[in-house]
Amino acid sequence: MKQRTARQAAVSLALLLLASLLFASASIHLTAASPAPRVYYPGPGDKWERKSPDQLGMDPALLEQAISFAKTQTEPESIAEVISARQRQESDPEIIGPTREHGTINGLVIRHGYIVAEFGDTNRADMTFSAAKSFLSALAGLAFDRGMIKSVDDPVRNYIHDGGYDSPHNAAITWRHMLQQTNEWEGRLWDKPSTIDEPKNHKLQEPGAFWNYNDVRVNRLALSLLRIWKQPLPELLKKEFMNPIDASDTWEWHGYRNSDVVIDGKKINSVSGGGHWGGGLFIGSRDMARFGYLFLCGGKWKDKQLISQKWIEMMTTPSDIKTDYGFLWWLKKWPGDSRITFAARGAGGNVIWVDPNNDLVVVLRWAANHDEIFKRIRAAVK
Repeated sequence: MKQRTARQAAVSLALLLLASLLFASASIHLTAASPAPRVYYPGPGDKWERKSPDQLGMDPALLEQAISFAKTQTEPESIAEVISARQRQESDPEIIGPTREHGTINGLVIRHGYIVAEFGDTNRADMTFSAAKSFLSALAGLAFDRGMIKSVDDPVRNYIHDGGYDSPHNAAITWRHMLQQTNEWEGRLWDKPSTIDEPKNHKLQEPGAFWNYNDVRVNRLALSLLRIWKQPLPELLKKEFMNPIDASDTWEWHGYRNSDVVIDGKKINSVSGGGHWGGGLFIGSRDMARFGYLFLCGGKWKDKQLISQKWIEMMTTPSDIKTDYGFLWWLKKWPGDSRITFAARGAGGNVIWVDPNNDLVVVLRWAANHDEIFKRIRAAVK
């Protein structure tokens, strides 16, 4: 009897152990098979879902305070005032491209892809000034991804043969120098000298040795990319980026009245990388937010990789001599963050701010004190 009871106990224990092993195996299998969290992508137009701060892990009161503060930080200058201020400082101040008076302060906050806050007219297409530079960066990245630019450390003269890189000084300029604004390109373009944005009494230095925020040189990059692509850059941007991300058709990208070139027998207007002398990218805040969200998502939109993760890593790598600047994007690493944040920034308070640490995209138009606004929005993340 005792032997029978012992055998029954042993069998029961064995069955229990077997059941435990099977359960553990099933649990491991289920865990491994669990799908990754679904990334939300907004549809076209108003098909952009909104969620409350609570639903998106943000403190409603703190977010409301941040937005209320942002609304008070109005950029005081009109477009005419911004341009006039520049003209007073320049030797060649003539406006040669279209301009447009801007609307009122506006913006939106995106978390996990959803709209969590929005104020003002975010559909109005306004000038963006130097925020356009980050759109140029995307077209350079696309050329890199497709092998049209083999290496960003190649001299541009290996690709462009229009005389702009023929001098001994300019011949040493690489794509990296152009993208990081360390190129020191020397010459005239669209009747503007490269010295126009240089510091007073500046002495020309070797390419890569000096950082200078210079619109003539950025426009030289835009022309170089046009010669590589051999098609209007606005059409390229629309086809490769803006249409896939369901942007509106209200945005425009302008050059100057004297920036036409002939490529393969076709006259094409070379766009500007800012609104310094007019022209540049005119776009609404919602479309800017879509563009920023594309980069937050690692260059992927739905099931299509529009630009490589490798390029995004390259463009957000700080320059050796300007550690808060990458490939035409401004960079900042906040205390406690593991990843760098990056922003497209233009005069007049035009910003697309991308924060991978908190899965945030913030767009501000005609707002001052950006960093303080971003700081308050970040503080609302639980």
